[in-house]
Amino acid sequence: MIELRQLRQFVVVAEELHFHRAAQRLNMSQPPLTAAIKKLEAEIGETLIVRGNRQNRLTAAGAALLEQARTTLAHAQQCVTTTRDAARGLSGELRVGYVGSAMYGRLTAIIRAFRRAYPNIRLHLHEQTTARQITSLRQGDIDLALVLPPIANKDDLSFAAFDTDRLALALPSAHPLAAKPDLCVADMAKASFVFWPGAEGRGFFRRAIDLCLNAGFEPHIVQEAQQMHAVLSLVAAEAGVAIVPASMASVRSEQIHYRAIDDPAAAFELCWCWRADRDMPAATNFLALAHEMT
Repeated sequence: MIELRQLRQFVVVAEELHFHRAAQRLNMSQPPLTAAIKKLEAEIGETLIVRGNRQNRLTAAGAALLEQARTTLAHAQQCVTTTRDAARGLSGELRVGYVGSAMYGRLTAIIRAFRRAYPNIRLHLHEQTTARQITSLRQGDIDLALVLPPIANKDDLSFAAFDTDRLALALPSAHPLAAKPDLCVADMAKASFVFWPGAEGRGFFRRAIDLCLNAGFEPHIVQEAQQMHAVLSLVAAEAGVAIVPASMASVRSEQIHYRAIDDPAAAFELCWCWRADRDMPAATNFLALAHEMT
């Protein structure tokens, strides 16, 4: 088995075609270098360098080995560089999940800044509900999640605060109550609601339900949709009203009237979440950048 050290020595000798100068470049004495090249020739079974009185020259085998040795040494160096970069979170991939409303807050700017700061990281983005992100984290399908707490059974997870938002009423623009100046949740008591499955976002679902219950009614849910964009599309189609993140007020704004809910219970927090048992340098860099931009 030829060692990288032998290849390095051969490349220098082949470039110099002079054992003394090659030994000087390698910071070693000439006899051990001469012996090393002879050993390399014996291991390969071919003469690599023809020794002359005035000048040495490469044989055909030597010229072929020089080309391959340079390629091999370059690959070896790249292997070291790639490994070090991965350990520092400078290369590799990062898979980030997020709830849909997060893209209407600071997340977009952070993603843009991360791509510029870490161009050798392949960043994969996945819009998922909180429940699906937690499942994806535990299955190893994503590395970092942006979720809406609370999270049940979270002992295997780590968290970091990211952003705050609040809930808002979303009504079709043609709805009779859309123009009401002091519109509040209690005004929705007789409305038909579009919701999302509670199992997909328990924290968000519970907040919306509690706002209605505190206003004196249980919402009449006529349809559900998996994603918040789908919920808003149904509102725009006049299928009902909804309670959605206020940060999404730019979505279908010509078709939907939004009104932020003036109630402390309408505020909510978005958190980063990741598996506590995983070493993820790229995710650490992403979180550090997000913290700097907060």
